[in-house]
Amino acid sequence: MNALAKNLPWLIGGSADLAPSTKTRLTFDGAGDFTAGNYGGRNFHFGILEHAMTSILNGMALSKIRPYGSGFLIFSDYARPAIRLSALMELPVILISTHDSIGVGEDGPTHQPVEQVPSLRAIPGLITLRPGDANEILEAWRLIAQLRHRPVALVLSRQALPTLDRTKYAPASGLAKGAYVLADAQDGKPSVLLLATGSEVSLCVAAFEQLQAAGIRARVVSMPSWELFEEQSREYQESVIPPDVSARVSVEQASTMGWTRYVGLTGQSIGMNTFGASAPLKELQKKFGFTPDKVVAAAKAQLEKAG
Repeated sequence: MNALAKNLPWLIGGSADLAPSTKTRLTFDGAGDFTAGNYGGRNFHFGILEHAMTSILNGMALSKIRPYGSGFLIFSDYARPAIRLSALMELPVILISTHDSIGVGEDGPTHQPVEQVPSLRAIPGLITLRPGDANEILEAWRLIAQLRHRPVALVLSRQALPTLDRTKYAPASGLAKGAYVLADAQDGKPSVLLLATGSEVSLCVAAFEQLQAAGIRARVVSMPSWELFEEQSREYQESVIPPDVSARVSVEQASTMGWTRYVGLTGQSIGMNTFGASAPLKELQKKFGFTPDKVVAAAKAQLEKAG
């Protein structure tokens, strides 16, 4: 954000939470704070006011400023009416939603989003982006900078994620198409598909390595944006998710609602069908099945079902 904002002086915004928590404060020389005594500041202090912040962002966008606002994903519910208006008015507002899953851990189920990601995907015109590593975040900002008439919800993890080796896996530029083949069977003809977004992409990559070692032809599809993927040609969509491969597993630390459109009625979705729980991250991942072993087991079960 700092690198981009240096070259886009009209990129201005702030947080409706503690800015250090969402890591969205602009810190380069000259950024400063927007105050009664300094209208040239780039950082806004909105207070804990998600709805008011997003409404202000809409007004800023109408003034041709490129505004962003951040907060925890769980609190996007407070901002929903204003987010809906961003989409309805075709305003390129940037909504940065952090702490995107049960990975919030000890904060407990009140702070652990479950239904928020599918809820955002339901808003017409809004692009929901859930990048899986630092490379995808870079490509996400490359895409966001070019938007003129569409708001975007950039959904980010709280926990540290591995940065995938792009000399080994596909380039992150595939993010621009919403979904892309990240890792594939050597012959390009997979027997099972692993579909994931955000922090679960690296989980599927770990499972992919285990399956590959066992001689099972798997494919990992990173799907940061359903909306962008749906806008691609049928030919491209089928090249990423081949219709003749029925063994499919989706992995996302959110409600499984909507995943049947990609895994089909016979596929398996590893996700959340309950609220979260208050416990350390690793305990939560084990409890709710977000481990490489669980993904491998689900992939093998899918292969058996497919015959």
